[in-house]
Amino acid sequence: MKRALVTGASGDIGSAICRQLAIDGLYVIAHANRHPERAEVLVRNIRRTGGAAEIVVFDVTDAAGTHAGLGTLLEAGPIQVLVNNAGIYADAPMAGMRLEQWHKVIDVSLNGFFNVTQPLLLPMLRTRWGRIINISSIAGVLGNRGQTNYAAAKAGLQGATKALALELASRGITVNAVAPGIIEGHITNAVFDVATIKRLVPMQRSGTPAEVATLVSFLASDAAGYISGQIINVNGFMI
Repeated sequence: MKRALVTGASGDIGSAICRQLAIDGLYVIAHANRHPERAEVLVRNIRRTGGAAEIVVFDVTDAAGTHAGLGTLLEAGPIQVLVNNAGIYADAPMAGMRLEQWHKVIDVSLNGFFNVTQPLLLPMLRTRWGRIINISSIAGVLGNRGQTNYAAAKAGLQGATKALALELASRGITVNAVAPGIIEGHITNAVFDVATIKRLVPMQRSGTPAEVATLVSFLASDAAGYISGQIINVNGFMI
């Protein structure tokens, strides 16, 4: 059974991805940091429905702690599917953005990507099969007012996706990014009302975490073995 690590599994999109990968027959490792209790409920529900899962807790911005947590996981064998989903918001206009807001968002989305991905590469390479899927955002494609930090982090993640895909292309490992638009969830629902969504999204609705998870499921499968280095938008044709 292949093992899949999903960072930021306590959020709406991360939880949906974990559930879908478990349905696909993967052993799911649900990562959490700030809300481990949510990941624990998720893991229990996956097990209750016949899936295989466990929880791991570490801060992706802590390189040493992340390395230690991954080292324990790797004792059981390589992780062949990695979904880098961890990310945070600290929105503010650039003119009023504090240095800590800039660094915190970059740290989680971009430095966290390195801290988690790099230790897993050699074990994955030895198997000559792997799937790395980075969860970006429409903000990284278009930019967004009040999110210069977040847009920079996600755009950087997209550049890293393309570069790493080139490095691994001949070794049976694909690297892709998924860039969601407005997706239902506790944060989105608090920010966007129905009228705003209809104005911004040509499909006149928000997407669902399950729709993002379905794409991730495909990219993590054998069927997607000839797709790499792509930034795939899931946004109801906002672009």
